[in-house]
Amino acid sequence: MHKRGEAGTSMIVRVRAELATPRSRKTARNTMPSDAAIEQRAANNPDNPPLTAAQLASRHLLRDAPPKVLYRSVGTTHAGPCTAVAAAPRGQLMQHVMSRMNLLGLLAGLLLPAYAAHTQGANASVARGSPTAERLPIYVVDPTWPPTLPNDWTWGDIRGLFVDDRDHLWIIHMPSSLTDQEIGAASKPPIADCCFPAPPVIELDANGKLVQAWGGPGAGYTWFSQEHGIYIDHHGFVWMGTSNGMHVMKFTQDGTYVMTIGEPGVNKGSNDSTHLGGPANFYVEPKTNELFIADGYINKRVIVFDATTGAYKRHWGAYGKRPDDSVRYSYPVKTASPPQQYSTLHGLVGTKDGLLYVSDRRGNRIQLFRQNGEFLMERFIRPQTGGSGSGFSLQVSRDAEQSLLYLIDGTNQRVWILRRKDLAILDRFGRPGRQSGEFIRAHMIAIDSKNRMYTGEAGNGRRIQRWILQGTRPASSVTPPTP
Repeated sequence: MHKRGEAGTSMIVRVRAELATPRSRKTARNTMPSDAAIEQRAANNPDNPPLTAAQLASRHLLRDAPPKVLYRSVGTTHAGPCTAVAAAPRGQLMQHVMSRMNLLGLLAGLLLPAYAAHTQGANASVARGSPTAERLPIYVVDPTWPPTLPNDWTWGDIRGLFVDDRDHLWIIHMPSSLTDQEIGAASKPPIADCCFPAPPVIELDANGKLVQAWGGPGAGYTWFSQEHGIYIDHHGFVWMGTSNGMHVMKFTQDGTYVMTIGEPGVNKGSNDSTHLGGPANFYVEPKTNELFIADGYINKRVIVFDATTGAYKRHWGAYGKRPDDSVRYSYPVKTASPPQQYSTLHGLVGTKDGLLYVSDRRGNRIQLFRQNGEFLMERFIRPQTGGSGSGFSLQVSRDAEQSLLYLIDGTNQRVWILRRKDLAILDRFGRPGRQSGEFIRAHMIAIDSKNRMYTGEAGNGRRIQRWILQGTRPASSVTPPTP
């Protein structure tokens, strides 16, 4: 675990999006894993295909960007690495930075952000008219959303979605997934007059307007080569991980680095207490301030840390047992003799009643636990599914009882609707395709306080769709689909 440094250092890190010096860029380049190291770590994982030359170049655009001095007005947060905002003279900027540092220095070391706390999970507010296990949702896609990003930005694979208590949508995407055709203006030399990769972390308001964007290499930490997962805890801190890497990072909502758990580039297996392996998604329990990680792209477990100190608490594998990395997963999944280890532990969501639901993506299943690791039940979803499996990401409904569990399935291209208390499959919607309301590599899911659902696509999809709750219908009128 690595924490931020002394107060002065933390303030300099805070304005790194505004002042990117040659020294900080050099530090970032030296701490970024090499292409060969990245490819070697991903070689044994079919969910992490090798990067193409164009994708590597896109990643280098973030890693090797020139030391441009960027200016961001106080009170606005539109700037970030790779932005095209107005540049200010270095002296003027330093005066601006120092004046902010003097004011912020009184709060240095606390870093408790005065921003929105989390609303997905235990602290989720009840949404009026929310679907329930008795009244199932009727969702229709909103073809007007999202608006076009400014600065000729575009996003790549959608690697994480989160809705905060202002109904702002937080997105983490993977710029390195973009091709030359998509970011022709960023090619060297440019091959088109548009576009550029957006910074990895994007915040949109409820209307889809850009609030801020940040992320990428900086001083004091190692940025990810394949970003994955985003979560905002009850203190307002932002957690992010990586599908092919070995660490999780904690930031404030304006992009100030706080802490790293794990060690970049180092994996020691599923029973090591201080190292990670492909941490995919997160949940922080407000009552205990414990961070739960679906550490599952490389490792095969749920692991728990103290969200303030990063101290290890406990971990477990499938069925609450000790994980065993020597076991090879076999397909197709046999439900009569289910696998005793996880294949790709990917989704994770906590609930108001202190339970934890996880999805084993290529294992085609959901498992339910108490937060101490006690196994309660499981449900297979289309167990014959091949490829990347059916168990992608999870979310709960916004009724008082959180009575529905949603599973997004990026192989069958569906959103499955389950009764949370017994994991009975009630309904599903979606289908494969490129048109509005269809999915290509459905990957992430989030729901806001108006019951609007957001779905994110990776792979060749690379888009976000918003779904409007048109109404509900009695569960008794719906014939459940074949599991």
